[in-house]
Amino acid sequence: MSIKQNISVALVTGASSGIGEATALRLTAAGYKVYGTSRRGAQTGQRSFQMLPLDVTSDVSVEAAVSEVMQREGRIDLLVNNAGFGVAPAGAEESSIEQSQSVFDTNFFGIVRMTRAVTPHMRRQGSGRIINIGSVLGVLPMPYMAIYAASKHAIEGYSESLDHELRTRGIRVSVIEPAYTKTKFDANLMAADSQLEEYHETRAALDKVLEEVMAIADEPEVVADVVLKAARSARPKLRYTAGGLAKRLSLLRRFAPARVLDAGLRKDLRLDAIKKPQMS
Repeated sequence: MSIKQNISVALVTGASSGIGEATALRLTAAGYKVYGTSRRGAQTGQRSFQMLPLDVTSDVSVEAAVSEVMQREGRIDLLVNNAGFGVAPAGAEESSIEQSQSVFDTNFFGIVRMTRAVTPHMRRQGSGRIINIGSVLGVLPMPYMAIYAASKHAIEGYSESLDHELRTRGIRVSVIEPAYTKTKFDANLMAADSQLEEYHETRAALDKVLEEVMAIADEPEVVADVVLKAARSARPKLRYTAGGLAKRLSLLRRFAPARVLDAGLRKDLRLDAIKKPQMS
């Protein structure tokens, strides 16, 4: 038996920084042969894992990256779908249809593309793990980040359905649900492309709230550790929270009365303290 057959091969999207990079490093340290990807095609450099160019919004790019790994290794045992982006706090009506479609094209359809490309190889192997990086916003509302939250809700539904489909093929699917995590995510948030004056003060107030919570957010390694746990588990769960805050929020969603959750959410985001615009 060759060495390649003895080593589990992992493919991690969005691995140039943040959660993706931390996950690729953690998996490498645990003995996986890891291929990370980046839309900008970052060079491997001093990294302990290989980097490949990949744009998850392109069918051609997805097929090329998966084919490259299969050519080199002959198998893919673990797919970690991490690539994604969000829109800065803004009213839902401030994002155009085109911008909303762009968010979904990366955050949700990027996962669909990667899964469709990798699943046939895992089926032939008779085994595999697919781990999708979701968010607690996949089970909770997030006012003024409605499009992003909707994309994460979509991941939840897709992943749970897919796990039932693939379980008898030896493939399991899990979703990791972090809360706030210290990455470049907040610095790279896209501004809403249809901004309205009525939301100006709201955007400014929520930008400040986001800045405060990111200052005390979890490190990406917290999420990476949970990915490894899910990947190694003999009986993987569908959902894993990552970090103390994510666990508390998930429990609140499951057990707290709706009015308590509603009031707590508005208090934490200071929604009722935001000055309402004057009517002309």
